[in-house]
Amino acid sequence: MGHNKALGDYGERVAGRHLAALGMQVLDRNWRCELGEIDLVLREGTTLVVCEVKTRSSDDFGTPHEAVDEVKARRLRRLAARWIEQSGLRPREVRFDLVAVLRPRRGATNIEHVRGAY
Repeated sequence: MGHNKALGDYGERVAGRHLAALGMQVLDRNWRCELGEIDLVLREGTTLVVCEVKTRSSDDFGTPHEAVDEVKARRLRRLAARWIEQSGLRPREVRFDLVAVLRPRRGATNIEHVRGAY
C-alpha cells in the first residue's frame, strides 16, 4: 500500500472514531458510484452528514481545507443526492462537513471538524 493511501485510510479511521465519539452514527464509509466517492456518511439526529476527510502529514502543499474547492463541493452534493436516492432515507436536513486530519511525522495527530464546510 502506498504512503498516501495508507495516510488517507488512517485519517478516515480517525475521523470516523472522532465523529462517533461526538454522538454521530456512521451509516457508510467509502461509498462509491460512477460519480465518485463519499468518505463518510453519518447521521446526527435527523440530519444526514456527508463528510469529506482530508489527511496530511504537513501543510507544505497546502492545508486540508484548501484541498476542497468548489468543483469538489459540487461533486459532493451530487454524490449525496445519489446516496440518498439509493438508500431510501429521507433526511430532514443534509449537511456537508470537513474533517481535517494533520498527522505530522513527530507529535500528536490534530483533528479539526468543520460543520457545514460547504
